[in-house]
This record gives sequence, structure tokens and C-alpha cells, in this order.
Amino acid sequence: MRTSAVFAAIAAALSVSLPVSLHAQGNARGPIGESPYDVVPFWADVFQEDGFAFGGNSGVWAESPDRIIIAQRGETVLPFPLPDEYQGFAGSIGINVLTDANRRTWQNCLYTVNGDGEPTEIWTHLDYLCEGSEGPGPHRVRINPYDPERKIWLVNETFHQIYVISNDGSEVLATYGEKGVPGNDATHYGRPQDVAFLPDGRILVADGLDNHRVIIYDADMNYLGEFGGQGDGPGQFNTIHSLGVGPEGRILVTDRSGGEVNLFRTTDDPAVIEFERSIGSPLTLPLDIIVNDDGFWITDLGPLRFVKFDFEGNIQYTWLVPPDLPHGYLEVHTFSVDSDGNLFGGDNQYGRTQKFVPRADANPDHLIDPPWVAP
Repeated sequence: MRTSAVFAAIAAALSVSLPVSLHAQGNARGPIGESPYDVVPFWADVFQEDGFAFGGNSGVWAESPDRIIIAQRGETVLPFPLPDEYQGFAGSIGINVLTDANRRTWQNCLYTVNGDGEPTEIWTHLDYLCEGSEGPGPHRVRINPYDPERKIWLVNETFHQIYVISNDGSEVLATYGEKGVPGNDATHYGRPQDVAFLPDGRILVADGLDNHRVIIYDADMNYLGEFGGQGDGPGQFNTIHSLGVGPEGRILVTDRSGGEVNLFRTTDDPAVIEFERSIGSPLTLPLDIIVNDDGFWITDLGPLRFVKFDFEGNIQYTWLVPPDLPHGYLEVHTFSVDSDGNLFGGDNQYGRTQKFVPRADANPDHLIDPPWVAP
């Protein structure tokens, strides 16, 4: 019997489809199944002036089901005349907003939308935080779940800075790092990538692309210590991209170029965090992470997919994200889940954010919960 016929017979016997069960599809590993979500078609309303489109949606934070904060790498200048096939985002006409950086213009870098994708707040007065950047600029947006004021943290990798913004977007309350000045001391960064928050008030900064370290601060951003460092040894990195905090003192750190996720634990010493294990190797380019009670989810490339691991490093589930338009992705650079279980994914290359809603028949174990927060 020909090999393909053998595979088909085995697949039929297992009552699963051949591509999912028998082909790892690049660097994806099983169990590989169907997406447990449906995409909301053309969810994000186009609010740009004529001639412009969304830029790379590098940061997304679902504060609630009806308030989603989006940080984008400026807007994209569209060609003229506009092709008939344009569908409201640059990727629909073959523009890659990440690589075609000469089309980038620094406007409308931070805004909010409601659950229907309609813009509700466009903070043009904050565009100065990104203007003049010769690089990608804003990288990640987060909110500290333990902060009663729900301040917004915006990480700008190109300027080596982190901004703390009032929840209503009206003012910048604090700035960390010196604009345009890289460094590796307690107050300077080398293209920072993310921030995360511990239940006891400590703040973690992924000082990731140049310095390969995670810095530990107290609640007032006083330096306590750091961990990581560049290399291939236990607990070292080759570019940190995102952070997640989980139960029992766990801290998960994606090593983008190192192709793994490193698991650390807090200790009795607030300045010391210890390495526990490496998870997932070989990954291709792990991008973002959400930690839940029983494990964590990441997005990875090669092929683009969502992957769930338990804390021991076992893959629990994988689902692939196709590139096909109109609803596909080239890169889920960031993702966030609201309290209703809706998933939002920011595409840094096609240039938009999409909303995914859980399917009625989805296995609950295959759905991503909102990020873990200490009770």
C-alpha cells in the first residue's frame, strides 16, 4: 500500500483528519487540533483619515469586554489610487507594515475600542511618545491587575523607555529610562520588551533585546535585583520577548531567539528569583504569553500557532493560525483575553487586531482564560 494510503487508513481509524493527526506541520507538535474560536469578520472599525491604515498592532490589552486598549506602531500610508481589493487593512493589498517601514507615520499610536471594534478614545496627544522613532517604537501595553487606579504601562523599545499613563489616557504619570540612551544599569534599558506584576507589588521589566535580563523592582520602581543574562545556559536568554506571572510564585519568560520559555520561581528574598526549568524547546519565535491556573499559552511561528503547556513542560494543545485572508494572520505579536473569554490578537505584519469568540462546542480545556491573578 502506498504511504499516503496507509496514513489515510490510520487517520480514518482514529477518526481524526490526516493533516492534524499525522503531520507536525513545521515546528508544530501535538496534540494539534482545530481552533476553538470563531473570528468576528472585519471586527475593527476603520477610523483613519483617507490615505492611512492601521499600523503594526504590537500591543493589545482587554481591560474589559467593552474596553480594549491597542498600541500600534503608527499608521500606514496607503498607495494612491487605492486598489479595489482593499479591505480596511494594509495587509489586504500586500503591504507588510513591519517590513515596509517607510510607509510608517507616527499618528494614532494609542487608542481604545469597545467590544464591537468601534473606536472610543483616540489619544493623539500621546503620539509624541512615539514620534521621531527610527525603529518600531511601542512594543507592549499592560495593566497591573493589583493597581486600583488601573494605570496603563506602555513599553517603547526603540526609545528604551517605559511610560505609565493614567487609565483615562489624559496624562503620562511616570517615565522610566532615558530617551534614546541605551544602558544596562538600574535606570537604563536596552530595547525593553514587557512588564509584569507580582502579587506582592514587585514589578518585573523584560529588558530583553539588548540586555537579555529581567529586572526586579519594588512597587515604587526601586531596583532590587535582576536575573537572566545572555547565553545558552540554564536560565539565560537570547532575546526576551514577553513575561507572564502564575500561581505559586511562577514567572514565565519567553526567549524569542533562544526558542524556549524559561520558568522561574520567587524566593523568600525579594531580590532573588531562581531558575526552575526550560520549556518548549525547540520553539521557532515565541512571541507572547498568557499564564493560567494550570499552565500557559504562547504564540509561536513556524507555523503560526497557539500552544498550551502545563508547568512541567508538556504540550496540552496546539491550534494553527492560517495566513489566508481575509481573516488570517502573519504574526500574532500579542494577545489578550477578556473576562467573557473573548480573545484579541494583534497582527504586527498585516496590521490590525481581530476578535475571536469561543465556539459553542469548544472544549473548555482548549480555551485561553484571562491572565492569572492572585486571589
